[in-house]
Amino acid sequence: MLAWPALAQQPAAAAEAYAPATGDAWVDRQLADINAYAARYPEAFVDELARYAGARPGYVQALLQDHGWKPGDVYLACFWGKLSGSNCRAPVKARAQQPEASWKEVLAGLQPPPDNLRWRALRHAIVASFDHWDRPITLDPLLQRQLGDRAQREAAARRSAGD
Repeated sequence: MLAWPALAQQPAAAAEAYAPATGDAWVDRQLADINAYAARYPEAFVDELARYAGARPGYVQALLQDHGWKPGDVYLACFWGKLSGSNCRAPVKARAQQPEASWKEVLAGLQPPPDNLRWRALRHAIVASFDHWDRPITLDPLLQRQLGDRAQREAAARRSAGD
């Protein structure tokens, strides 16, 4: 079993102080919640990134355990890499080179540059992860129109699996 005592023992104030500053307040809130989820269910977190973001489990574990990355930052780096046609490494390297920069600044320096399509895909990936984890999530009005409620998302997934 994976155990990250430092994550599991974070005081509530430290969890609240997490501010990835992506430029999207909804994404920032979900990344903070991902920190809490990963502290409690590290294996499910690593599995999610391996299965859906194409991340190597050992790489994810090294970022968390050896390099002190927050799970929300690892999640963002790995999914952003996948959505950009790459993997975790480019966003991780860019972030490591600019540790004081916001994620918004880091992502702006990557190729391809951030666009609405990639942000939309990231937001959808976050919703899918929360659904996989059976974790409650509040969708903003745009996501609600795009994805519907949980029952609608599950019905769409069943239809797509049947194709």
